[in-house]
Amino acid sequence: MWINIVEDEKNLNTILKTYLEKEGYSVRSFLNGNDAIEAIGLETDLWVIDIMLPDTNGFTVFNKIKEITPNAYIIFISARNQEIDRLVGLEMGCDDYISKPFMTRELIIRVNKLLKMSAKDRNILKAGKYKIYLDRHKVFCNQNEIELSAKEYDLLVYFLENPNIALSREQILERIWDNAYQGSQRVVDDTVRRIRKKMPELKIETVYGYGYTYEKK
Repeated sequence: MWINIVEDEKNLNTILKTYLEKEGYSVRSFLNGNDAIEAIGLETDLWVIDIMLPDTNGFTVFNKIKEITPNAYIIFISARNQEIDRLVGLEMGCDDYISKPFMTRELIIRVNKLLKMSAKDRNILKAGKYKIYLDRHKVFCNQNEIELSAKEYDLLVYFLENPNIALSREQILERIWDNAYQGSQRVVDDTVRRIRKKMPELKIETVYGYGYTYEKK
């Protein structure tokens, strides 16, 4: 899972990134709001955002995130420790709020609560704006359902469960169509083509002469 930290205090930024990576998360960090806003299109499960930033404020970053990735979790942090910050953040729809100074472990607990302790999340795969509900066999782009055939769905999940790995057509046939399939490998290409058409922002790249890979940033 990906976490983005937006914190202008460099030492605190580094500490939070280090501890979150020790928990097994992939972490990007930003020292200002504008750089963070430019990264909103990257796959992100949770944002940790300082309200006070040198070039803008955390509320502005929050609004930009919700415009593009409304399902991302957001935790606000603030040094001001004012009740108004907490109330504004919660009214805007943030998932949690923590006041400085705080123990790093406290933030880790809150992050884990949002990302690891939810049974619902364990049944969801995310790829940018796409969400795959494994328990329901349904795929959504924001709030709109994407209709996939059974094989398209199975292949999509296979890609998402094996990111950044080149999968040969033979591997895909064996996994999705099993050994009983006697047809051409062209069925793999046709199925990938249909997934690309229905989910154009999904980064499924062709490995020429071999197969395909899902590129997860």
